[in-house]
Amino acid sequence: MRDAAKTIGNLVDKQNVAFISSIDGDGYPNMKAMLPPRKREGIKVFYFTTNISSMRVAQYRENPKASIYFCDRRFYRGVMLRGTMEVLEDSGSKEMIWQEGDTMYYPLGVTDPDYCVLKFTAESGRFYSSFKSENFEV
Repeated sequence: MRDAAKTIGNLVDKQNVAFISSIDGDGYPNMKAMLPPRKREGIKVFYFTTNISSMRVAQYRENPKASIYFCDRRFYRGVMLRGTMEVLEDSGSKEMIWQEGDTMYYPLGVTDPDYCVLKFTAESGRFYSSFKSENFEV
């Protein structure tokens, strides 16, 4: 794929939902729809908001292996990225992606004890478009 970072970055930026997966205690993948990432660094690092009390956070703390998926339904294209997910609770990370209106989810604001950041770091991926798939390293 020519210019994977640009092609995939454009696909990611146009989606209003992201799918993230974690591994449960029995070794099964668990998938969840999320709001799109608040910030990304190329196609290597993605930041999401979530609740510390969530099942997903507990799973990532137990096993950081993860994948994220973005789907462009209009053109039937998608990208899956495999890597690891970190749970960040430091004030710098939380402030970095905080947005006005987040108090709907975290009523105590950026210092809400139930607010954290998920940082996904990609290692590899698979891109689907035009009836073919292609693996790539990030």
